[in-house]
Amino acid sequence: MTLPQRATTMKSLLAMLILLRISSMLISADAFSFPSTSHADTYSPPDLTNRVAIVTGASRGIGKGIALELGAAGMTVYVASRSSRESGFLSNERDLGPDNRDCTIERTAEEINAMNGKGRGIPIAMDVSNDQEVAALVDRVKNECGRLDAVVCSAFTTPPNLNDASFRDDFWKQGAQMWDACHGVGLRGTYMTCCESVPLMIDTAKKTNTRPLICIISSFGGKSYTFNVAYGVGKAGADRLASDMSLQLAKHNVDTLSLYPGVVRTEGNVAMDKRGEWEAASGGLDLSMGESPRFTGRAVANLLANEALTKERSGKVVVVAEVAKELGLTDLDGRIPPSIRSLKFILPSFVFPQIEKNKGTEVPSWISDNVPDYLLPWSVFSSGPPPTVEN
Repeated sequence: MTLPQRATTMKSLLAMLILLRISSMLISADAFSFPSTSHADTYSPPDLTNRVAIVTGASRGIGKGIALELGAAGMTVYVASRSSRESGFLSNERDLGPDNRDCTIERTAEEINAMNGKGRGIPIAMDVSNDQEVAALVDRVKNECGRLDAVVCSAFTTPPNLNDASFRDDFWKQGAQMWDACHGVGLRGTYMTCCESVPLMIDTAKKTNTRPLICIISSFGGKSYTFNVAYGVGKAGADRLASDMSLQLAKHNVDTLSLYPGVVRTEGNVAMDKRGEWEAASGGLDLSMGESPRFTGRAVANLLANEALTKERSGKVVVVAEVAKELGLTDLDGRIPPSIRSLKFILPSFVFPQIEKNKGTEVPSWISDNVPDYLLPWSVFSSGPPPTVEN
């Protein structure tokens, strides 16, 4: 048997195994009880009163969602980002649409302070690529609060050509511009934020008998080919940073996690979708199945409230949707979105559209509405990008 024949046979066997698994689940007693289309948000935040957090990249997107949920849990949140009314700087790397002209640290802090709770938002105009500004923020936290319980590194420079298919082009056509965008703020800035923050976090662990937590916002690009080469290398680096830091921080009772949100309905992504740019830039990902930015925030808040869990998983990758399902956390619309490595996401996003394109007919709703939430092993998921119809 030739290598191409062997590869074809292996693909066929894998497809048969998946279909058999799906079939066995769908034929079960629960398979034909159609899921309800109405959901209720039953989420209640944990009590994290008196704890203190720094969240970078918190003027919009996932960073803002995390800052809001930590504030809802009663934390004092230092909302750090470049975009600020006071400084007059507003990031123009992405067109966020006419409804998002005030994506600033002040806006995020105001939303926290308007909540009916003990949380407090403090806006900090800061560029993560400026080491002096990072150090000054940590000094301010030490002087004002005397403790630091959480550092969330969510700042990330918007890569060039994000709005079209060239974002997914060959690496030799993208060059240093893409590399620098994916590694400067997102990796170096994260490293330096951790360098400056850790001494205060170690001191906090000693004085309060708690386990401070560093969360690095990474993505599935750290495990599986996503978008382009530079992006994946940057995310893999973030994962390794969390892993290696945990080895040195374990004796100090400080935990680290690399968090994988799914497809997130950020302001920028929603604006791209409205302009008709999302499909080409994302490779056809279904944004309607995505998570809200606050879904990641809920995961972070509950991880902070569960020190036994963060100690157990320190240094590891934690998928937001998977830990949310484990802990029973819902998104704002009451759903628990599926993990990107779940058949519940993969089949509707990649497999069913190809079947419909080939056959010219829609996949029956009794199949599409009842796909099981079965996670592909990392060894399978990380083998490469999903095949296209042409392949």
